[in-house]
Amino acid sequence: MNVDFQPLFRSAIGFDRLARLLDTARAAPEQSAYPPYNIEKTGDDTYVLTMAVAGFSADDLEITAQDNTLLISGHGPQDNGERRYLYRGIAGRAFERRFVLADHMQVAGADLVNGLLHVTLRRLVPEALKPRRIEIAAAPHTQPAAIEQQSVAA
Repeated sequence: MNVDFQPLFRSAIGFDRLARLLDTARAAPEQSAYPPYNIEKTGDDTYVLTMAVAGFSADDLEITAQDNTLLISGHGPQDNGERRYLYRGIAGRAFERRFVLADHMQVAGADLVNGLLHVTLRRLVPEALKPRRIEIAAAPHTQPAAIEQQSVAA
């Protein structure tokens, strides 16, 4: 299915990045469901991404934020063949997950606790981009010309 977003952008200015984002999302290949994750909104401008990474240590994981993209990758622990599994249900395969971040989103930190990777994100809008009130300068009060002419004639 091909959707044309052009009518949405007729009266919008400066949303080129949004148009590219929509095109990228539509054309992106389907990602694997591994590893599972949650995205939680914890405040007005704060979020926590929680990813289930059982079997991975902090040394096996890498988090990179660049150009509004958060990349989390895991390189599974090396299996040297010493273990013999009868059943292996805990996946330890390598993975790579990409998340598109909104403007001004920054990674505040990451923790690995009980097999869950918690990545804290927050929106930090620069002061120059925050809404500001514009004062309206009042012109000096003058009477309209027609009223002045009437008073002079009288």
